[in-house]
Amino acid sequence: MLTIDELANALGAALKARGFKLALAESCTGGMVAQVVTSVAGSSAWFDRGFVTYSNAAKIEMLGVRAETLEKFGAVSEETASEMALGCLKKGALKNSHSQIAVSVTGIAGPDGGSADKPVGTVCFGFAFNGQITTVTQNFSGNRQQIRQQAVRFVLASLNQTLPPL
Repeated sequence: MLTIDELANALGAALKARGFKLALAESCTGGMVAQVVTSVAGSSAWFDRGFVTYSNAAKIEMLGVRAETLEKFGAVSEETASEMALGCLKKGALKNSHSQIAVSVTGIAGPDGGSADKPVGTVCFGFAFNGQITTVTQNFSGNRQQIRQQAVRFVLASLNQTLPPL
């Protein structure tokens, strides 16, 4: 299994080879994905920007997530992840950048905040590329740091697996 650093290096090479740039909207990871990708030398060639939208207000103001979505589904939902990714395309990251790909991450890293419906370790992701948005929910285990690291790994591995061929 590749390390997080190896995944970030592979992602950077793949994005650079395709001429793509990445933008991020992170909540529960608090900028960890951006930190990992910018640890790669030369990442300015393929990483454009990241937003840490930890609060609901930030999700609304920076990404255009609808208050109704947050009220009905909660911050940790595929609906919110989708709107975060859509916000990267239409309002936030991608509107104001040169990125072709945006990823959103929202979840419950713990140790508190979980419920029967959404236990600690529930993380929702949104992937935006070519006007298409894909969402997925993962359930990770471990402590707060382990859950956040698993979410970062998932983002990097998912992007590496889904980039279109050269």
